[in-house]
Amino acid sequence: MSILDIEAIRELLPHRYPFLLVDRILEVEPGKFAVGVKNVTANEEFFQGHFPGYSVMPGVLIIEAMAQVGGVMMNTMEEHKGKVALLATIDKAKFRKPVVPGDTLTTTVQVIRARGNTWRVGSVAKVGGQVVAEAEIMFALVHRSTKPLGPR
Repeated sequence: MSILDIEAIRELLPHRYPFLLVDRILEVEPGKFAVGVKNVTANEEFFQGHFPGYSVMPGVLIIEAMAQVGGVMMNTMEEHKGKVALLATIDKAKFRKPVVPGDTLTTTVQVIRARGNTWRVGSVAKVGGQVVAEAEIMFALVHRSTKPLGPR
């Protein structure tokens, strides 16, 4: 599949500013793997408090960027149209180097296992070819019309 720009990504993911953490998909093979990029700028909202004088992208947002690339990869499959990939588990997460303003975060996700609406992917995030983070992420695919469980 060809490169997906921000408008194509918005059609596949429900996330919006300030929580859309994928700017472009460089490569995707639906149901198999995807490569996405996030251009990290000093204007990101989270840098206001993380950390003043030493801006570092929060690890949880790096994981979220990985998950969003995985969501794009799954939602490019015709049978997953109208679904959203919810995080179920995060395993083997490791953070190797800080991600700072000016970095281009390149995330690769690859399917480890898919059973029905449950998917597990391996994900690696790099800056300048160096690994900055990695994790295994499990997703539960649900229809967008399904409301999350919460207090009743």
